[in-house]
Amino acid sequence: MKSVLMRSVSGVRGVVGEGLTPDALVSHVHSFVQAVGRGRILVGRDTRDTGPVIEDLVCATLALSGCDAVRLGIATTPTVEMAVLRDPEAVGGIILTASHNPMEWNALKFLDKDGLFLGPEEVRELFGRVDRGESKWVRHDRVGSVVVGEDADDLHIRGILDLPHVDVAKIGLRRFRVACDCVNGAAWRIAPALIERLGCVPVPLHVVPDGKFPRGAEPVPEALAILGEAVRRERCDLGLAFDPDGDRLALVDETGTPLGEEATLALCVRHVLALAPGDVALNLSTSRMSEDLALAAGVRCLRTPVGEIHVAKAMLREGCAVGGEGNGGLILPALHPGRDGVLAAAVVLSLLATSGRKLSELAAELPRYGMVKTKFSLEGKSLPSAIAALKSRFPDAALDETDGLRLSWPDSWLHLRASNTEPILRAIAEAPTEAGARALCRAAEEVL
Repeated sequence: MKSVLMRSVSGVRGVVGEGLTPDALVSHVHSFVQAVGRGRILVGRDTRDTGPVIEDLVCATLALSGCDAVRLGIATTPTVEMAVLRDPEAVGGIILTASHNPMEWNALKFLDKDGLFLGPEEVRELFGRVDRGESKWVRHDRVGSVVVGEDADDLHIRGILDLPHVDVAKIGLRRFRVACDCVNGAAWRIAPALIERLGCVPVPLHVVPDGKFPRGAEPVPEALAILGEAVRRERCDLGLAFDPDGDRLALVDETGTPLGEEATLALCVRHVLALAPGDVALNLSTSRMSEDLALAAGVRCLRTPVGEIHVAKAMLREGCAVGGEGNGGLILPALHPGRDGVLAAAVVLSLLATSGRKLSELAAELPRYGMVKTKFSLEGKSLPSAIAALKSRFPDAALDETDGLRLSWPDSWLHLRASNTEPILRAIAEAPTEAGARALCRAAEEVL
């Protein structure tokens, strides 16, 4: 299964040397140039040990395709997105990161000139050119250059500090102590720097940019014991846990208790809507917590297929104020239309400063649901057959088939879909109790 090359709206990813080979890298980068046109393309990466050599290959491919490649070096995914958006000469960007996948994986994520991931149709065309072997290499006199770019971290931080959603003065007055677990990933420098610029005291953990993810790549609650211990030991006001590319954030409260990634988005939605009500966009697998907050504020809550680009495009099309995905991925279009864990950290700190409350108290006020996430191997499984069987089993459910199958009831839902980033099926359920959610996931397992 490791030799599989995963291709979706989330990019191209695989195990380096197996699914993700030099041929795959070159062909997909070259096809990307045909999608966005020749010009200036920014390249950033996370801290995986294969990052530097893949960066060399990607930049060389861009130059041989007639582009000017700008190396940003180690940078979070949202940092690269912002850098592309703010660069008037950029025609696109490439991020080298497999995000939550283990360290042996790497990936290509493709951005257009607005710092957005390519949409489904653009991705299909890109993959089609690769599969057909189409190429448009340039002659020697049109080969592009490879240069080192300016510090994109500072651009990202300044953008966050200028937002009306981040009350820098009130945050500074509180002098929060903030434990910051960067998982030795791309946020290793920018996250502690942002905390300092906000007038807080960072307590850094796992900030050696070697791509070895000591507590696992995903900031799920069971992986945050060390962060919780640091919060208690150092008497911190909260703990922040990033994923390897910094577009997701999980929180640990002042007692060292993990809140779960869904709570990150819900707390940010609460803060943004309190400042200026506006519509909210979430993917189909995101908790009802944020939807309930939108309804309480009297605004619409839109649901989209899973994947950052689907949420981002819906937000831009409908003029939403805030949104994101329940994996700790806040999207705030006032800064840029992409998931941003670094931004989420500042928004949560602003919520704490302006409310005068502890994080545990704020989390306790969120709508309460039990959520269960399970996954199954795709091998030998038929998603269409499973969807048909679930429809028959739950004839009373409201159906949404825009991304796999989502069955919903007034207080619960079950979503079954193929992953964009791993060769697996995901089944996610939410109900008033964890037992209820687990029963829904069991139903999915039975039909599989």
